Amino acid sequence: MSFVVSYLSSALSSALSSASLAGYLRARSGALALLDRATVDGRGQRGQATAEYALVLLGVAAVALLVGAWATKTGKIGQLLDKVMDSVLGQAK
Repeated sequence: MSFVVSYLSSALSSALSSASLAGYLRARSGALALLDRATVDGRGQRGQATAEYALVLLGVAAVALLVGAWATKTGKIGQLLDKVMDSVLGQAK
C-alpha cells in the first residue's frame, strides 16, 4: 500500500507541475487502478466489517455505561419504575 501512496504523490506532483488536465487524469486513473488491484485480492478490505462491528459495540457499551452511571447517581430509573408500578397498581384496583 505504501507503493500506491508514493505512486500517487509522484504522479500528482508531476501532473500538477505540468498543469495539464490530461496528466492529472492519467495519474488519477493509474492510482485508482492500483487501489482497485489492492482491494480486489482482499488485502485492502480483510477484516474491515469485523473492525467496524467491534467499534460500534464499543460505542454502544460506552453509552450504556454513561447512562448506567447517570441513572445510578441520580436515582431517576428507580423513580420512573415506582411511577410505572403505582400507575399499573392504581389502574388494577
